[in-house]
Amino acid sequence: MAKGLRELRARIRSIKNTQQITKAMELVSASKLRRAQERATSSKPYAEKMRALIAHIAGSALDVSHPMLERRPVKNTGFILITSDRGLAGGYNANVIRAFMERIKSYDASTVKIVAIGRKGYDHIIKRGLPVTDSIIGLDDFPRYQDIQALASKTVGYFTYGEVDELYIVYNEFVSPLTQRPKIVRLLPLTGAFSEQEQVTAQHAAQGTSIDYLYEPSPEEVLSVLLPRYAETLIFSALLEAKAGEHAARMTAMGAATDAASEMISTYTLELNRARQAAITQEISEIVAGANALS
Repeated sequence: MAKGLRELRARIRSIKNTQQITKAMELVSASKLRRAQERATSSKPYAEKMRALIAHIAGSALDVSHPMLERRPVKNTGFILITSDRGLAGGYNANVIRAFMERIKSYDASTVKIVAIGRKGYDHIIKRGLPVTDSIIGLDDFPRYQDIQALASKTVGYFTYGEVDELYIVYNEFVSPLTQRPKIVRLLPLTGAFSEQEQVTAQHAAQGTSIDYLYEPSPEEVLSVLLPRYAETLIFSALLEAKAGEHAARMTAMGAATDAASEMISTYTLELNRARQAAITQEISEIVAGANALS
């Protein structure tokens, strides 16, 4: 019985130590989540303004064309997969990897280029024998644009120079701190990327019914600079959103682990108390039996 009591006490101590770790990780992730949400939100106005300007140029300058706006027969496809470098985030990585693998299974491996951002996705792809064209591992919890600019520019160049005919980005959309939804978005070509309202606005501009812009040196030159930068901005925005989702998923997972630890501690404490009570009862019974034997 004494051995059983020692084991229960040791198990309770171990769970309490683990609970302290998971609680600390939950608090750290909650703090990081607030900052990550702010960064993801603050990046949107820049992307939206650039999007409006591109829609205006593409719609008002009827003779302007660019490879990134043109759809072509699909022979090769590119994917950007965004996952985390670390685990302990519930189903965050498993869900987005599952969505990616489900999508890619219909493609011939020789016609696919995969860019992996994050160790979890990179390791999974390598283990499955799929080609990883480029990768970034070990990004900061709060990445800067400069951290991925070279990779984003190179990846967009795959489409611009005809190495891939369409480019998709796969990441976890941040819906709420409790919900992160795997999302697959076509990044390039940008054909069909603009809303009906944006197209109407651009058409009005072409007809002279709204304020127009003067472009120097020309609309073609402006578009050739803006379109790659816009695509790179979309990649960075998706990364920021994925990072916010990662912190939220880890906060939720660590909160659930802390709650589970509390339940386990309560269960083992109850079991310990019962064992102690049984031991005391047994000792009393032995004392009474001994006294009766002497009398």
